Amino acid sequence: MKVATWNVNGIRARSSQLLHWIDREEPDVICLQEIKAGPEQVPEPIAQLAGYHVHFHGAGGYSGVALLLRTKVFAAAPVFTSPPFDLEHRIVVAEVGTLVFASVYVPNGGKDFAVKMTFLRELVAWAGELAAEGKHLVLCGDYNVARTFVDVHPVLRKQVIGQLPEERELIEQLLAHELVDVGRHVEPDNDRLFTWWAPWRNMRERNIGWRLDYIAAHRALVDETVTAKHYRDVGTSDHGPVIAHLRATPAA
Repeated sequence: MKVATWNVNGIRARSSQLLHWIDREEPDVICLQEIKAGPEQVPEPIAQLAGYHVHFHGAGGYSGVALLLRTKVFAAAPVFTSPPFDLEHRIVVAEVGTLVFASVYVPNGGKDFAVKMTFLRELVAWAGELAAEGKHLVLCGDYNVARTFVDVHPVLRKQVIGQLPEERELIEQLLAHELVDVGRHVEPDNDRLFTWWAPWRNMRERNIGWRLDYIAAHRALVDETVTAKHYRDVGTSDHGPVIAHLRATPAA
């Protein structure tokens, strides 16, 4: 099962790039963040994308997420929902049997750190409820937290929002609910594994960035065949996409 996530930083600005990427990669599950558009504002070629069940969860020029499931793999149209703690169009969910797919855009926290921490705590609790119910969560998106110091370029490591111990502790609590950080699982020693680069001073070209975008999958979906790739050369968003290959069905 091919799962992809990308913070597109404006789906209207990146629509042609997104279509080209989808056409090339043909992911089975696509999670998008920061679409910055309501459903009626999504360009028609994407809003009516052939071969996918699509759901855009946004309200204009801020935030917004999307989730697309490939009909070739998921024949029946899923029901798309959002948890009660979603107050700013930041998470959309689809359940297929015991599989739960979610596209999430965690608040940055720069303007209201308390809101970010509340969202993360609610996300942790929600993931715990799913695990207790025997569900298999695949949580993809922009977590807006660099999990460890290795997930930030050495020249950018400092005590700032996105790198604070209390944020990182909540990410570990989240993963403790039977989730595997697939990118780090595949490349445990790569200290230049980044997905976000500030849009100045050629930071992207120099690969001076942070790892903020994750595919976290239930451990029953992760085996020795799992792969993950982070793309620095795709699109003009300040984030690069991440693609992972997971088990199609949970291991017993």
